[in-house]
Amino acid sequence: MKKYFFPALGAACIGAIGYAFWPATPETATSQEGAAMVTVTRPSALTPQAELGKRAFDAVCAACHGENAAGKMGFGPPLVHKIYEPSHHGDMAFIVAAQQGVRAHHWEFGNMPPQPQLTQAEVKTIIAYVRELQRANGIN
Repeated sequence: MKKYFFPALGAACIGAIGYAFWPATPETATSQEGAAMVTVTRPSALTPQAELGKRAFDAVCAACHGENAAGKMGFGPPLVHKIYEPSHHGDMAFIVAAQQGVRAHHWEFGNMPPQPQLTQAEVKTIIAYVRELQRANGIN
């Protein structure tokens, strides 16, 4: 029994220290409702298409996804996040989300309703904006 006590105690201590120093992620960070979930660096300049997308995003999406797609605690997830990188959520996923809504599956914000006020062309400009934000933040 003694020969297992110290290794088990050591493992427990290492686990406790690791947990205490583990960086908070947007999913576990505690913040005020409505606060940005991630820090987003804006590119120095946006393409004309992304500028149009920013206007559409600000008008329709920012209420839930936050300014510069940084997420909004209690409302909606950040789109400038590795979960939404192009290899995991391609552009078509954004188009379908706007047209049909999305069942909650990565975050605990509830389902996203469809956004019928957006045309497919507007969604494409929003995608351009989000992708430029993602690239500026190391998400390719």
